[in-house]
Amino acid sequence: MLELPGAIPAPDDSPDVGVPWHFGDPFGEQRAAVRSAVVVDRSHRQVVAVPGQERLSWLHLVLSQHLTELGENQGTEALVLDSQGRVDCHMLVAHHEEVVYLDYEAGATATSALPSMGTDGTQPLAEYLEAMRFWSAVEPREATGEFAVFTVLGPQGAEVLERAGITEPPTAPYGVVALPGGGLARQVPFRQVYAVDLLVPRASMVDWWTLLTDSGARRAGTMAYEALRVEALRPRAGLDTDERAIPHELGWIHTAAHVAKGCYRGQETVAKVHNVGKPPRRMVLLHLDGSVEIQPETGDPVRHGQRSVGRVGSVVMHHELGPVALALLKRSAPVDAELTAGDPEQERAVAASVDPDSVPPDTGEPPGRVAVQGLKGQ
Repeated sequence: MLELPGAIPAPDDSPDVGVPWHFGDPFGEQRAAVRSAVVVDRSHRQVVAVPGQERLSWLHLVLSQHLTELGENQGTEALVLDSQGRVDCHMLVAHHEEVVYLDYEAGATATSALPSMGTDGTQPLAEYLEAMRFWSAVEPREATGEFAVFTVLGPQGAEVLERAGITEPPTAPYGVVALPGGGLARQVPFRQVYAVDLLVPRASMVDWWTLLTDSGARRAGTMAYEALRVEALRPRAGLDTDERAIPHELGWIHTAAHVAKGCYRGQETVAKVHNVGKPPRRMVLLHLDGSVEIQPETGDPVRHGQRSVGRVGSVVMHHELGPVALALLKRSAPVDAELTAGDPEQERAVAASVDPDSVPPDTGEPPGRVAVQGLKGQ
């Protein structure tokens, strides 16, 4: 898609290198995604296909999500966790025609169950899944060469898909439908817009792109997608996670990690934090001072006075909100005080404030803690 007229590639240090960053008007592309419909090339995402009689029961044991009852043409989200419950990888899931498709960030790795694997103890996700197969009746395979991911965003997205020949576009959360000619479409919950990921045959990428744009979708790059993703408080593994991140901090409990299913790697931490404690950090949306040119970068600290209280994740320029970022803040960090985000040594520390609507609601005492207190009172 980078050969299309007007396509601007992402910077070399961007996680979106290899696909169009924008097509000359990133703010206009964002507005179109909010008001009509756009199509975004996200073909740099990797895909693994898992066929086999035991595909659901096997994935149920390997991943964080409850998958044994995932029906045909249903999807969800899932994680690979390390033994301490920290996030290795996040993925979208689709069950279609007796195959489970997993798509995830390019270059994603998982902590190996075998110490000899990888110089840093990790291995590519596809290799990790193969290593975990053992004697199960499954045949996971790298399918990035077979399928490419496009995303249609916008309130008119369903109409675009209908004109493109998808007679019944998915409307239920994570619903999956077949694409004419092969592949699938999966609805993904975005807080403010209709969003559908399409896994199209890679050999037909150009044909599908042309069909979708001819059907009314404006071309858009990953800059527009990322701005709306941040606004929707959807974290991205590798940007909004660090080596300590656990699912609870990112809003992935229930969405991508099940708290009541059987044993899986990292499950002890998931259950413990859910039942008897609170996560040490929480993800919020930061509004950044837009009067300065240099903005913070992913991984920079968030400070309250001289004290570090968090970490900057995704930083974007939103067409209405201006510069905003996702950040992981300590639970003790004040959410109604002026903060600074960025590295002062690199002269990119700017004033920041927490969007109050982004603060996770206080749900009261966790059930495990209530039970413990009840026993102590007996």
